Amino acid sequence: MVIVNIYLRNTSSCQSRLYTLPCFHNILRSFSLWSMKKVPELESALSRNRRWIVNNQIKNIILRLPSQVATVKYLQKKFKTLDLQGKAINWLKKYPCCFEVYFENNEHYCRLTKRMMSLVEEEESVKEMQESAYVERLVKLLMMSRNQRLNVVKLNELKRNFGFPDEYIIRILPKYPDMFRLVNYSGRKSSMEIELVSWKPELAVSAVEASAQKQGTEPCFSCCLPSTWVKSWEKFKEFNATPYISPYLDTKCLGEGSKEMEKRTIGVVHELLSLTLWKKMSIVKLGHFKREFSLPEKLNVLLLKHPGIFYVSNKYQIYTVLLREAYNGSELIEKDPLVVVKDKFGELMQEGLHEYNQRRRLMNLEKKKKRGMMPVRSEKSEDVRTEISQQDVIGDKLGGLFDPEERKRFYKVLFDDVAS
Repeated sequence: MVIVNIYLRNTSSCQSRLYTLPCFHNILRSFSLWSMKKVPELESALSRNRRWIVNNQIKNIILRLPSQVATVKYLQKKFKTLDLQGKAINWLKKYPCCFEVYFENNEHYCRLTKRMMSLVEEEESVKEMQESAYVERLVKLLMMSRNQRLNVVKLNELKRNFGFPDEYIIRILPKYPDMFRLVNYSGRKSSMEIELVSWKPELAVSAVEASAQKQGTEPCFSCCLPSTWVKSWEKFKEFNATPYISPYLDTKCLGEGSKEMEKRTIGVVHELLSLTLWKKMSIVKLGHFKREFSLPEKLNVLLLKHPGIFYVSNKYQIYTVLLREAYNGSELIEKDPLVVVKDKFGELMQEGLHEYNQRRRLMNLEKKKKRGMMPVRSEKSEDVRTEISQQDVIGDKLGGLFDPEERKRFYKVLFDDVAS
């Protein structure tokens, strides 16, 4: 008991000294700025399947080859760039519905299955049909920007968020010379910009304004919080009481740091998220456009002031903002046609993985029968084992997402190739 008292006194003393440090309150404040009550459904929506990302990249690697057939040895070399370990052939065989592995001329080869190729064709067809949507999306982004120009390098970081094809500069821009042109006012390669040729007033209508027009009401933001969040609701109503300011409005007529500027900034972020495929975006990447979209330095602070409109998460230490009204639970309310195709890819992947796990389970049972080692297991424990096996990685050697370094690599891949 004496030892416990001494420990408590020392702990209390340390805490009192810690609280007197001038920097401590700033540290606490910086942590509190990122705090937001976790919503399991939205956290689930923010989770991306690592296997989906890797297999999507493997698919793209195979499609880029002239014959659309890759040797497993070649894919093994590419595994290093995908931050994967183990044998490539083991990974590919886990997805028989996606990849067909065969042996020929003393070497293993891999190609996409017929079902996978069918999805690839469907995706290409959707991209062609959606070209007009991509054009409108790009026009809207340029109209929201300060000088109706966006840096190509920066835009490339977010092109998959908006669903733009990899070759959008070659495939889209030359077809619409009356809308876009490439400019370089400084002469540096990294300064290449896409500039809007002419303003399109019919497209200068935000998602909030479009929704209000349908309902025959004045444009205003929606709050997606439980009624128990009384204080947050009060703050939202106070914020929403002032007139809505279009994100396409020129910022020159707004005072910096004013309430009107804040209202316009919230409108810009809302509109940017509305234009993305999954209605979410990395706050870090969004921050790269502070100058172009007149965003504040402490964008994270502003977003956290509006929990009814945005959901901010630091899942896996990557800060992401999500548009609350776009989700019902963990599902998107309205899915872009490209998202629908990508969901089919995920379903095909899971089907193949389930088939692989079932086949492996039966093989293990046969081996145990031959050895006379047939343990009695309940179906529940077998299901748990199967579920765990689905979470393993190549050769059971790939580091999990709880490993900090692996987590960084994973999310670098995630945000760079999430929608390719």
